[in-house]
Amino acid sequence: MSYRQELEKYRDLDEDKILSALTEEELRTLENELEELDPDNDLLPVGLRQRDQTKKTPTGPFKRDELLDHLEKQAKDMKDREDLVPFTGEKRGKVWVPKQKPIDPVLERVTLEPELEEALANASDAELCDIAAILGMHTLMSNQQYYEALGSTTIVNTEGLNSVIKPTQYKPVPDEEPNSTDIEETLERVKNNDPKLEEVNLNNIRNIPIPTLKAYAEALKNNSYVKKLSIVGTRSNDPVAYALAEMLKANGVLKCLNVESNFISGSGILALIEALQHNTSLIELKIDNQSQPLGNKVEMEIANMLEKNSSLLKFGYHFTQQGPRLRASNAMMNNNDLARIHRSDGPWHNFSALQLDD
Repeated sequence: MSYRQELEKYRDLDEDKILSALTEEELRTLENELEELDPDNDLLPVGLRQRDQTKKTPTGPFKRDELLDHLEKQAKDMKDREDLVPFTGEKRGKVWVPKQKPIDPVLERVTLEPELEEALANASDAELCDIAAILGMHTLMSNQQYYEALGSTTIVNTEGLNSVIKPTQYKPVPDEEPNSTDIEETLERVKNNDPKLEEVNLNNIRNIPIPTLKAYAEALKNNSYVKKLSIVGTRSNDPVAYALAEMLKANGVLKCLNVESNFISGSGILALIEALQHNTSLIELKIDNQSQPLGNKVEMEIANMLEKNSSLLKFGYHFTQQGPRLRASNAMMNNNDLARIHRSDGPWHNFSALQLDD
């Protein structure tokens, strides 16, 4: 008989009947056994880490200061344990004497002319550094000191041989200026179908409300001039992606869409890719560097949809799996070959990737 079959006989037991038959002492014992305590959790008080096994009545409230004073007095009254070997301060053993480095006999026999010895004795650290560089002793200096000495006819080293190697001082690069795009004014120009507005750049403007981004997508449905939309680093999420997907189904002018570095999940990305089935004007789409990874299943769906698309020429996303990466790369290569064939045969309704502004 297996262990599971042995447990079948306990399935129909009446627990209330068994508990009612126990005495008060047995119930107290059972309660102590079933009490959930955590002795290893330092965040719990001592009373919750172990059972209260004392039966004496408390003598009074807990007084921390009196307890600390008592423990300190008890520690002072207790005598220290005597050492087995008393300390006398006597030094034992041999005194350590550093070994002297042997002098190379070859160097002892080297003699220079009096003029050279006087010149070397009076040479400064910078001059000695340049001489060492000329003699090829590059291990005594940094690479910058070595090559500066070889490339100049004058004394250029000022730090000497024993200088600390310092990194090359690079010129500070100024921070990128903040995006100066006026959000409300640009939105009105998109709604009014301004023919001079061909690019909308909202990159790195993090205080754009989600309804405003959705209003941009709604306005682009009927716009006939905007060819490039970039909302990198605007904290866009899935509702914005869904609105852009609906925009792609109605817009036939937009050429480039960039939604990198946002908070769009896999479902929002799939909505954008799926909208390409109803759009033949978009030739560049960038979706990389979202806040969370898309996952293998989403990447496979992206690869399947890209293989069904024949107008997209550039797709910006770093696949984590080799299979979807290869399939997407082949799909983009086939689309570019098809665009090249159409350009060689005659005018084509799509632009080539070379006509995109960097």
